[in-house]
Amino acid sequence: MNTTINHGMPMFPQAPAGQASATAQGTAGAAGSDASRAASASGDNVKLTDSARALQEAARTDDSAVIDSKKVEQVRQALANGTYQVNPGRIADRMLALDAQIAGSASTGKA
Repeated sequence: MNTTINHGMPMFPQAPAGQASATAQGTAGAAGSDASRAASASGDNVKLTDSARALQEAARTDDSAVIDSKKVEQVRQALANGTYQVNPGRIADRMLALDAQIAGSASTGKA
């Protein structure tokens, strides 16, 4: 199965017209827990990993997200006037830490 990512959102292959499962039709507009209940009712089962839950939480755009408006404005101004500085060492360190975290997850069977 191939998954195409377009503008940050994965696009999953669709079943040919008329062959969509009842679960897919019944859960297309449902929220996560509603989708889980409908999937369970049809015998399908979905389990999210801790990483998937963290990504889902990070993707939320509700009011519970904490945004430092002052910091955002400082970065916006620095970008606008050309004074924003990138720290390549810090970026490299964080990329290596992420790689180590992913490698650790893969070796323990978590994704």
